[in-house]
Formats: sequence, structure tokens, C-alpha cells
Amino acid sequence: MAGLFSPASEADVSEAIIDGFYSALRERVRSDVIVVGAGPSGLAAAWRLAEQGVKVTVVEQNNYLGGGLWLGGYFMNYVTVRAPADRILGELGVPYEEVKPGLFRAYGPLVAAKLIARALEAGAWVLNLTAIEDVIVEDGRVAGVVVNWSPVRGLPRQITCVDPIGLRAKVVIDASGHDAVVARKLAERGLLKAKVLGPMNVSRSEDLVVENTKEVYPGLVVAGIAVAEVLGLPRMGPTFGAMLLSGEKAAKEAARILGELEVPARAA
Repeated sequence: MAGLFSPASEADVSEAIIDGFYSALRERVRSDVIVVGAGPSGLAAAWRLAEQGVKVTVVEQNNYLGGGLWLGGYFMNYVTVRAPADRILGELGVPYEEVKPGLFRAYGPLVAAKLIARALEAGAWVLNLTAIEDVIVEDGRVAGVVVNWSPVRGLPRQITCVDPIGLRAKVVIDASGHDAVVARKLAERGLLKAKVLGPMNVSRSEDLVVENTKEVYPGLVVAGIAVAEVLGLPRMGPTFGAMLLSGEKAAKEAARILGELEVPARAA
């Protein structure tokens, strides 16, 4: 008697997974842009770049995408966005409500799901459970990142030593939040000065984060909370408009740099 599902063995399933993953990884060893961090700013940057036909790889240390959008502030999964960033909620098709003039509230998990879908549907590719171990610098500019499986970091060196691999890109966007991991790797070597995050000031921080989203070292653009960490701006708190708009601006900065490097545009 025939079963409900088409026939396939365990080996068939394993081959499908292995072949799909490693063929995609091989293709993404070289990208136009690597985005470090799949939170709101990183996903927004990846979405905007991918929809222009830019080859974008997103590196995320966790097994999930979306960052703080899933939980909001204090494990309460509604998120706030201040005007004019509500425009992006509308573009994503997320229902939201105005709770006071210019302050909007939306359901965080839905925002995360929609933003993830837009970035991936546009062509961005994600390498999750992957941590940044180092940065590639060549001829005075960032040329990629050095990555390893995130679980490897917790293993004692005497038990296992798994060497990382390098991924190259014309531009790297550090959207890794409070870790600001790529920028801090440069700071450790004296190539970039990183300041201390300031105390919370929502009314000032969001403007400052968007204003200061920029290339901070040749080939490296900072976005979202990483901007505040690197430049010593006030803490932003659990509001997400600046993260989304900063991601958009980071995408524009990356596209500008790619244009100056004369990287040919790809068909969407």
C-alpha cells in the first residue's frame, strides 16, 4: 500500500540538506556586502541592498533572526516606532496603531517575521549560528570577516580546536548591536577608536544614530545600536524606528561605496 508521502530515505534527506547548504556557502564565500547581525538594522540593510540586486550575505550568531524585535523591552513583545519610521511598518504591511502623536505600537514578532521575509525574498542569504572571530583588512580597508560556528566558542581549547574560515566582501556592515563586534576587532588593533555607550536618552539617541550611520573605516559601515556603541552616543532603549532607518541609510552608504569601487549591479 502506497504511503501518503513520496519515497525518500534518510540518506536522501541528508544529501538534500548538505548539498543545498554547502553549494550556497561556496557561492557566498565572496559577496558584495556582508551584514553582521540579523536584527532590525541588519535586516533592513540587507533588504534594501538585495532588492537592488546586490549580493548580500548576513552573518548572525544566534539560531534565529530578528534580534530584539521578538521580545521588545523587558520581555514584552510589543515594539514602539516613532515617526517617520512608521513608513517602514506600512511598507512591510504590519498593522500598527498610534498611541500618542508620532508614537506607534506594533506586534514585535510580526514585524520580525515580515522583515525577515522581505530580506530573504529579495535575495539576501543568511549564515546563522555563526560568530565573528576576526576581520579581514587588506590595503588599509576592511575586505571581509573571519567566522566560526557559534557553539565552538564555548568549547575548551584543549578539547577541540576548530579553525575559522574567511568570507570576503567589498563592504561590511556592522549591525551587531551592543557587541559592535567588527568595529571592536578594529579597535583592539588601534585601527579605530571606539567610545563608551552613553546613558539612555531616547529623544536624542534615535536622531543621532541615524545621523551617524556611516563608513567609520574604509569598507566598514556601522548601523543601528552599533553606531551608538562605537561613537559613544546615548543608549536608545526599546524603540525601533532608528534601527530601521539606520539600516536603510547603511544600505545607501554601502551602495555608494560599491559604486565608487565600480562593482557591477546584478539583476534583481
